[in-house]
Amino acid sequence: MARFKKLDTVVLNRDLPEHGLRAGDLGSIVEVYEPSTFEVEFMSASGRTEALVTLKEGDLRAVADGDLLTVRRTDRPE
Repeated sequence: MARFKKLDTVVLNRDLPEHGLRAGDLGSIVEVYEPSTFEVEFMSASGRTEALVTLKEGDLRAVADGDLLTVRRTDRPE
């Protein structure tokens, strides 16, 4: 059984430059596909979907108490 479930907030473990994502970006699991595959939505601070990506469990980690949230600009137009 996968350790993540639908609507969990997760942290990306690696850069995905083809999607404009960097390791450390936060996403929300919007669908769970077995075995251990997830559809993850990454959003801008204003709530716009920036990327919707299918990822494996090893690409993600749980949010930890020691994680600090930050904001960064993307290359996408506003």
